Amino acid sequence: MATRLLRTNFIRRPYRFSALSPVGPPTVTASTAVVPEILSFGQQQQAPEPPLHHPKPNVAHNDIDLSDQARLFSSVPTSDLIRSTAVLHAAAIGPMVDLGTWVMSSKLMDTAVTRGMVLGLVKSTFYDHFCAGEDAAAAAERIRSVYEATGLKGMLVYGVEHADDAASCDDNMHHFMRTVEAAKSLPTSHLSSVVVKITAICPISLLKRVSDLLRWEYKSPNFKLSWKLKSFPVFSDSSPLYHTNSEPEPLTAEEEQELEAAHKRIQEICRKCQESNVPLLIDAEDTILQPAIDYMAYSSAILFNGDKDRPIVYNTIQAYLRDAGERLHLAVREAEKENVPMGFKLVRGAYMSSEASLADSLGCKSPVHDTIEDTHACYNDCMTFLMEKASNGSGFGVVLATHNADSGRLASRKASELGISRQNGKIEFAQLYGMSDALSFGLKRAGFNVSKYMPFGPVETAIPYLLRRAYENRGMMASGANDRQLMRMEVKRRLLAGIS
Repeated sequence: MATRLLRTNFIRRPYRFSALSPVGPPTVTASTAVVPEILSFGQQQQAPEPPLHHPKPNVAHNDIDLSDQARLFSSVPTSDLIRSTAVLHAAAIGPMVDLGTWVMSSKLMDTAVTRGMVLGLVKSTFYDHFCAGEDAAAAAERIRSVYEATGLKGMLVYGVEHADDAASCDDNMHHFMRTVEAAKSLPTSHLSSVVVKITAICPISLLKRVSDLLRWEYKSPNFKLSWKLKSFPVFSDSSPLYHTNSEPEPLTAEEEQELEAAHKRIQEICRKCQESNVPLLIDAEDTILQPAIDYMAYSSAILFNGDKDRPIVYNTIQAYLRDAGERLHLAVREAEKENVPMGFKLVRGAYMSSEASLADSLGCKSPVHDTIEDTHACYNDCMTFLMEKASNGSGFGVVLATHNADSGRLASRKASELGISRQNGKIEFAQLYGMSDALSFGLKRAGFNVSKYMPFGPVETAIPYLLRRAYENRGMMASGANDRQLMRMEVKRRLLAGIS
């Protein structure tokens, strides 16, 4: 089998997530400490109050006070706080992240002794901080403990990256099915959704071939694809099409069989989610693969989003892409026309470096917005559009995956303006497990449903994910830096209090 686990010379550096503890007995760490108030980084001191494990909604104003670090981390043992502080600071040091990437891709991983030492170090540091456990049962137990301590829900994410052959895809599908079983065992109040990567259940080479053919069909309307299922639009007039400059060869009979098998895998997972009443979020990838992923996501939604009040299948929109807004509008318009309730997860995006490199190698402009401000504007426009759709009773579901406090403030104001019930399940926020906890708890205190994206799997499987988290944490200049500073201040305060 050829599931991609560890050794890879192509580590993709993320832009931002604006989709993410120890193994063993679950504990409340610095990643799950309660943070008071809502949605801004104030500096005014407040009198200490007892920690609230299930903060009550506070919608009187749109500010949060992050100045009282003693209250913020009052439920976190000092040992856990020190470890979390050290991990987040290490992940923010550029040379250390680069060194870790080199080690993971080097021949050191071919030697049993050094491999064991490296994986042991990773497991006790980055893995424990950003991942929920080594299997679905452990991750489900972590979700249970996090919810009981903080009121935050969890997204179960089997942390496999890519698969290159049918046997690996079949094996990954069975892991996803077990993930749904684990999700089903949790109270609905604890669980948000299960997340799947199409790249784990359909060979990468086939996704590239299908994406090429879909692009050529969009370029040449007379070009027909006999195998194509009913779907929603996956391109707009501003979509990048430079990946496919000449008419691709048709799928071979064997490739068509592989594509049919991939459809059956995702449909089996969707059916299991539908029977278990567990939403399924389909993650996004690079634009070289994304057309095929969108196609499979939408064709699955047409088949399984039968409940007019709550969609099962959610597709992901990456707002850092120039065509994101247009494609979203086209998909929503078609979904409304076909009377199909649709779910969307809105993120900023995670593959800016690889997108720019590929476009540059082909002499083309990057499909990513020129500036972070343009990405923020696109995200907020898409967010507003989706919230308006969700507010009119059309059956749309929205997951706002963001680490950006300004987007959180805007969403909070928009929900009030639209009269959206913050607990009705139509609108949900999400952040990565181990990151942006101040925003998570601020939104929770504002009355919203908030989830943590909680990947699980063997350490080897989680390495590519962890490297992306390290790159992302290094690049997070606002809330991530603020959280690290608060943790450092609280460690210092406790140490000084112990000495005195």
